[in-house]
Amino acid sequence: MLKSLYISNHALIDEIDVGFENGLNVLTGETGAGKSTIIEALSLILGERASSDVVRKGAEKTVVEGVLQVAGNRKLKRSLEENQIDFSDELLLRREVSLKGQSRCFINDTPTTLAVLCSVGDLLVDLHGQHQHQSLLKVDTHIDQIDEFGGATGSVSDFQRSYDRMKELIRKFRELQQREHQLKEKRDLYEFQIKEIDAVYPRAGEEEELEQELKILENAEKLYEVTSQLYGLLYEDDHSISDQLASVGRMLEGLLKIDQTFEEPMKEASAAEVVVGELAKTIQAYRSKIEFNPERLEQARERLGNLSLLKKKYGSSIDAILEHRRRIGAEVDLAETFDEALQKLQEDIEKERAVCSEIAQRLSSKRKEVARRLNKAIVEELAKLGIPNASFEVRVENRILPSAAGSVDSSPHVKLGKELYETTPKGIDFVEFYISTNIGEDVKPLAKVASGGEISRIMLALKSILAKADRLPLLIFDEIDIGISGRIAQTVGMSLKNLSKFHQVIVITHLPQIAGAADHHYVVEKIEEGGRAVTRIRKLTLEDRVREVARLMSGAKVTEAGLKGARELIGSSARN
Repeated sequence: MLKSLYISNHALIDEIDVGFENGLNVLTGETGAGKSTIIEALSLILGERASSDVVRKGAEKTVVEGVLQVAGNRKLKRSLEENQIDFSDELLLRREVSLKGQSRCFINDTPTTLAVLCSVGDLLVDLHGQHQHQSLLKVDTHIDQIDEFGGATGSVSDFQRSYDRMKELIRKFRELQQREHQLKEKRDLYEFQIKEIDAVYPRAGEEEELEQELKILENAEKLYEVTSQLYGLLYEDDHSISDQLASVGRMLEGLLKIDQTFEEPMKEASAAEVVVGELAKTIQAYRSKIEFNPERLEQARERLGNLSLLKKKYGSSIDAILEHRRRIGAEVDLAETFDEALQKLQEDIEKERAVCSEIAQRLSSKRKEVARRLNKAIVEELAKLGIPNASFEVRVENRILPSAAGSVDSSPHVKLGKELYETTPKGIDFVEFYISTNIGEDVKPLAKVASGGEISRIMLALKSILAKADRLPLLIFDEIDIGISGRIAQTVGMSLKNLSKFHQVIVITHLPQIAGAADHHYVVEKIEEGGRAVTRIRKLTLEDRVREVARLMSGAKVTEAGLKGARELIGSSARN
């Protein structure tokens, strides 16, 4: 729902700030007052392209801001999140167009592109007039319209899930086929590498162990010499540390007999003697194990050299070599079972295709049945709106594929009987609305019908039938009253009134029958201010509404009879 619209320096508008309400909002005013200019400004925040011509003379830029209530709009929330824009219950759209033709777009104060602004507008507003936001003129929305009208969205979701599973299986099948082709080219290389790695047979942590062992072997003489010196100093030599500590202990023992103060030092000296004895044993044990083994030294050097060669070819570490061996080993193992793996995937694809085909057939039958109902209902509605000789046709087309398209790795498709069908995530159906508004004329695509009041009435008829299913919260009708009057105008007014039970509706009109149906009535006026023409908009009170409807009925001179007729028209519309 559009809560408010702010426009600054756009054509005849210097500045207006207007609030809108739920229900049917009607804009009236003299020709040239600026009613369509307001809608044109609104279209800017819906992603419409603009030039510097829209900037009011003397201003630097046009600014348009709209605040919309969007609570619960899941599609919009998803779209904003995909574009890294925060979602809240109120949505602020802003557009600036400068004299240089530069355009800046903002959503919730976040700068964005015109394309994103347009996509957001498509989720919020259907604008019928000389503008682009007419969802029913976009062929790709037609299938969604009949699915929502016919209550088929659940089946569509079921189909999409099955279709996505089939797509994923086909992707895996293609990937496996590609890997098979690549592996055939690389298999000899992989087998050579496996043989080369296995010949060395590296193991995790081996390199560090070898480097430590090599360091010891290369320094065996020094290790023996130093440990011998240490053992002698600690225990074996004359006046060794052990002998001296024993002497210290005896001297402290003598002192202890004289003074008990030496009890603790004597214990410490005794402990030191034990520590030195243990240290000497450790040194002696290590010295006894030292090997002078040139053969083992050469083996260690050679082994490290082999590991180094492997690292240069297959990784920066033993762990990297082992991971490479694991990976290419798995590839070679897979080569032995490619046929079985492809066969299994092919069977899974065909099983999922059968599921997809069954749902698609059911969905297609439902759409064709809904299309028949929709055709009849819209023709009847068009007759009420003053297009009595209309023909309307929802075409549900299925496109058969050539049999050559049926390979297992081709794009996802559905098979019914012996025929293959072009398939999209929405099924096998391609839906488009066709219409003719004149007797004897062939129906043509709705997207190609003439613009103006007739197309607006066609849209009104479609929206009236699809009202409960249509998810767009705001509908805007410009030029809907071209070529109609009297009873048809009153019917159009009532159709708009009924439509406003499901959507917020904004309509521009010159007809009292439509204005009388309004829930909220605004008048657009052109006045002179500071020697220049400016556009103003104001919301009417009930009494002002009566006078404005009377003016539409009788012209510039409002009579008492006109006022009475206006009150009756407004009252009658309110009762209906």
